Amino acid sequence: MALFNATDVNAQAKQGPAKKAPAKTATAKAAAKPAISAQDATEGKALLSKSDCLACHKEDTKLVGPAYLDVAKKYKATDDNIALLTTKVINGGAGNWGPVPMSPHATLAAADAKKMVQYILSLNK
Repeated sequence: MALFNATDVNAQAKQGPAKKAPAKTATAKAAAKPAISAQDATEGKALLSKSDCLACHKEDTKLVGPAYLDVAKKYKATDDNIALLTTKVINGGAGNWGPVPMSPHATLAAADAKKMVQYILSLNK
């Protein structure tokens, strides 16, 4: 009783090593990152300039809260991070950047908060 067929073994040897899956392309990596339109980023910057956010935040300098650029470096521009930070802007939060909590902005429209977050995350180029 043979445990293997010599023809099958020879056929496998001729095929060579198993082929590897193709490497992820730049296009596949880019697909994971949501597109932040220039218009949304521009609108977000305008909304920030009219908000009370500037009392605690600056684009590239830490004040009471983190610099926008530091936030952009910590959080990649993914759909999940945009949603997380949009919620944090509206509800407020504490513990991520030090002892001072961020005030909630409950009257801020979610769409506006999202554009503000998109602008901030667009700073990490």
